Amino acid sequence: MPAKGKHRRPKSSPISRGMVAAGTGGAALAIPLLGATGAHAAVKNAAVAVAPQRAVRAASAFAAAPAVAPQAAPTTYQVKSGDCLSKIAEDHRLDGWHKLYQDNRSVVGDDPALIRPGMKLTIGAKSHATASHTSTTASHTSTTASHTSTATSHASDRAPAATTASATTSSAAKASQGSASGFRAPLDSVSIGTPYRMAGSMWASGYHTGVDFEAQTGTTVKAVGAGTVVTAGWGGAYGNQVVIRHADGMYSQYAHLSQLSVSAGQTVTEGQQIGLSGATGNVTGPHLHFEIRTTPDYGSDVDPLAYLRQQGASL
Repeated sequence: MPAKGKHRRPKSSPISRGMVAAGTGGAALAIPLLGATGAHAAVKNAAVAVAPQRAVRAASAFAAAPAVAPQAAPTTYQVKSGDCLSKIAEDHRLDGWHKLYQDNRSVVGDDPALIRPGMKLTIGAKSHATASHTSTTASHTSTTASHTSTATSHASDRAPAATTASATTSSAAKASQGSASGFRAPLDSVSIGTPYRMAGSMWASGYHTGVDFEAQTGTTVKAVGAGTVVTAGWGGAYGNQVVIRHADGMYSQYAHLSQLSVSAGQTVTEGQQIGLSGATGNVTGPHLHFEIRTTPDYGSDVDPLAYLRQQGASL
C-alpha cells in the first residue's frame, strides 16, 4: 500500500532525457546522447551536410567580384618613311620597342630593324603570354568556384605559371634585341686613315666629324647594321653618300662613294652592299668617310668606332 503524502517522480525515457540541441552552421539538431562515439559521428555528418552551402556562397562571392576594367582597344599605325620601332614606341608612349615588335612580329619579320613604309602595325595589342595567362586565371577561378576544397592549391599553382609566362616573354624580348644589335665594320678589310675628332682648319667644324677608312675606288661598302635608308644621293662636300637609320634611332653615314647600290626608303640588312668607295666631293684621294650620328644631319656626330664596338662589331 503506497505511503500517504508521497509521490514518486515518474521515470523518463533514456532517449527523451538525452535530447540536446547542437548548432552546426546555424542548423539546430536534436542528437540523442547515445554515447560519445555516436554524438561525434552525428556532429561530423551535420558539418558535411553544411559544406555544399559554403561552396555555393564561395561561388556567389566569385560571381559578385567586380570585373577588371578592360584595356583600351588596340589601334593601327601605318609606317612612314624614316620610321623605326623605337621612334614609333616613343611617339605612342610605349614602354620600349620590344613589345611593339613582339606584337607585330608576323608583319615585321625576324629582323625588327627592317620595317617598310606602308606596313600596318598594331599598337597596344595584348601579347600571347598575357592572353594565355588571362585564360588560365579564368579557368582556375571556375575550378575554384566548383571545387572549394581545392581552391587554395589551384591558386598557388597559378603563381609559378605566371612567372614562367613572364620569363618566356622576357627571353623572347632579349632574343629580338640581340638579333637587332648585329653590327660590323663598313669594309671587309679595315685600315684607319684620319681618326675621329682630329683637329684641323680644313674642316668646317674645326675637327674631323667621322673616321676615314682607307679604300681604293670600287671597294665594296656594306651597311654596318640593319636599318632604313633615309638618304642616298649627292651630299655636297661629302659627294655621293648614304645615310641609314638603325633600330636604336642612331644613323650611320657613308661618304665619297663612287657608286650607290640603294635608294631612299629601302630597308637593308647588316652586311648588305650599299655602294662602292670612291673620291667624290671634297677629297684628296679615294677613301670611305664614315660617321655615326644621333640625327641624319651634319653636326650630330659621335665616336663611330666606340659605337660599333658597343654594338658588338669587331674592329
